[in-house]
Amino acid sequence: MAVILSDDIIKSMQPPSRAQQLVFDSHPEAPRGFGLRITAAGSKSFVLRYKVGNTSRMLTIGEYGKNAWRLAAARKKAGEYRQQINTGVDIVEQRRTERAEKTFADVAEDYCIRHADHLKSAAQVRGVLDNHALPLLGNRKLSTIRRAEIIELVEKIARKHPRAASLALLRIKQVFAFAEDRELIEANPAATIKPAKVSRRMSPKSRGRVLDDAEILAFWGNAETCGIHLMTALALKLILVTGQRPGEVAGMRWSEVNGTIWTIPASRRGKTDTEHSVPLTGTALALLEKAKAEASRLGKRRKKKPAGYLFEARPGMPVTTAAIGRAVARYLKALGNRDIDTWGHWTPHDLRRTCRTGLAAEGIGDTVAEAVVGHTRKGIIGVYDRHRYDDEKRTALETWERRLLQIVKEAPAGAEGGNGSSS
Repeated sequence: MAVILSDDIIKSMQPPSRAQQLVFDSHPEAPRGFGLRITAAGSKSFVLRYKVGNTSRMLTIGEYGKNAWRLAAARKKAGEYRQQINTGVDIVEQRRTERAEKTFADVAEDYCIRHADHLKSAAQVRGVLDNHALPLLGNRKLSTIRRAEIIELVEKIARKHPRAASLALLRIKQVFAFAEDRELIEANPAATIKPAKVSRRMSPKSRGRVLDDAEILAFWGNAETCGIHLMTALALKLILVTGQRPGEVAGMRWSEVNGTIWTIPASRRGKTDTEHSVPLTGTALALLEKAKAEASRLGKRRKKKPAGYLFEARPGMPVTTAAIGRAVARYLKALGNRDIDTWGHWTPHDLRRTCRTGLAAEGIGDTVAEAVVGHTRKGIIGVYDRHRYDDEKRTALETWERRLLQIVKEAPAGAEGGNGSSS
């Protein structure tokens, strides 16, 4: 059935007794196949019928009505669709594909399940995606997300949180790379986005913060008395004495200590898959004894047996790297930070860097100094040189201990006069 459609004719049309009725528009401006579909329930929708090979397609343009499509607009839109169809575009099939296409949230979840959840950084990966990417991109079809939108998203985060912006960009890139590998998209729109091009604040900066002697003296003298939880203060001191990573020190267990050797298991080392032995000097052992005494005192007060962590700040829980970092930031002046406006305040990791720098200052060679702090040797040397350097590491840490105790004006642990300040 074909008529020249008008609003009056459309309004007067009655629904069929069953199924549906198609009325094609014979108006001179109407494209071929454009018309009105009326269902038995009374709904009226503009459609465009076309063929792909021998297959007939019915493309729905939209519902007719006061707050929906008007006749003139639908007729114009049908003309635009017909132009696309004439160039070989199958709009119905295109819509089916779009409906079936996964959203960014779908692919992000798949990426986490198949890859990220198996990493030690799994919680961080999910946290970054949940907090920064999914709120804006989550419901979007993957192929509709443009490079400019990703840049805009990351720029917005970088205004207040440049580090979070860098992580957000990294994780978004990884999700799109995952999708590209599985041919869910043709190209990764984030692949060529460089942090420095998005925001200057995102440019990676190498930290060179090392505590000077005055800062070391103030830190060592005030850490246990300035208000910081004693377990946190002792953990910070052990980082400086041993040069180990804050997370490795914070999660230290008594079961890892055998006499004067602390062995960090591979499962607790974030950047390598091998265990690492750390010789414990007299000062380090004295810190451990203080921690044991404090754990005993807290255990009596809490009426709960310690769980085996050396620095157990809460029942059954060790101090965390986040708590250590917050403590340092909260007690900047008391911990000896100087010229903060120029250099910025030091962090727990800077205590490790100070130890490494002190080893170099005492003439300890790079090979041994790197072995002390647990850096993995790379290349052919790392493959063939399997020497553990246990004796050399002990000598190096004892050398650093002497330098440290001279700075803080303390006698070595076990020497006459104990650990008090020398006169």
